[in-house]
Amino acid sequence: MEAYTDFADVYDIFMDDTPYEEWADFLAVLIGKYGVSKPSGEKKRESACESEEILASERDLVLDLGCGTGTLTELLAGKGYDMIGIDLSQEMLNIALEKREKSGSSVFYLCQDMRELDLYSTVGTVLSVCDSVNYLLEDEEVVTTFSLVNNYLYPGGVFIFDFNTVYKYEQVIGDDTIAENRESCSFIWENYYHPEQHINEYDLTIFTKMGTEELYRRFTETHFQRGYTQEEMIRFVELAGMKVELLLDADTHKAPTETSERIYVIAREVLK
Repeated sequence: MEAYTDFADVYDIFMDDTPYEEWADFLAVLIGKYGVSKPSGEKKRESACESEEILASERDLVLDLGCGTGTLTELLAGKGYDMIGIDLSQEMLNIALEKREKSGSSVFYLCQDMRELDLYSTVGTVLSVCDSVNYLLEDEEVVTTFSLVNNYLYPGGVFIFDFNTVYKYEQVIGDDTIAENRESCSFIWENYYHPEQHINEYDLTIFTKMGTEELYRRFTETHFQRGYTQEEMIRFVELAGMKVELLLDADTHKAPTETSERIYVIAREVLK
């Protein structure tokens, strides 16, 4: 069964404690420090030359790869970035489009598989957070995706992504069951960790209330994510023709440790 189909309708309900605002603030800091993209308030007219203006507009584009329902994408758009959002799930993008209509933003959304990324121009920044990369289960899929990212990066642009570590799946959530009950829906999240492949399988069972009646609809989805080590990610980045500028523990914003559960990576093209 495809992931993020029926689950898309209740995704934001169960993610309501996710610190998206903090993530957006932190990512904006990283872009400002390591990247070339500028929000609208910081842009300056650099040249009357049309070709240079076009290149400048590409430099300031920020791609949110695996944008989901667009919460983070919209927050970054609110900070003045020219945003593109890409996700494989049309159901998730439908909700993102509803948010765009309410906000009045100009985010451009595309339904694409990140392994087949196809853009109309280069972009100054590519972001992929909230463990989107963990849905890539094979080495070749990661390298292919990273190579495509590199292909569409504006010269000097940055790729900022996060990933869940092997430690997180092995020691924290693997083989654990999580359940939550809300007013209009509930879920049971059962994890099954496969240590040889470093793959975490999780089965989601969702119950959503139907109208005003005490009736609930039940549906299930199965997701697979693979845990990675920072050494593996560094190797994948290098195989894709980029180099790692910085690694950060996503919780402490300091150097990763053996018990880091999620790690940020800032990478850029190796300029020749």
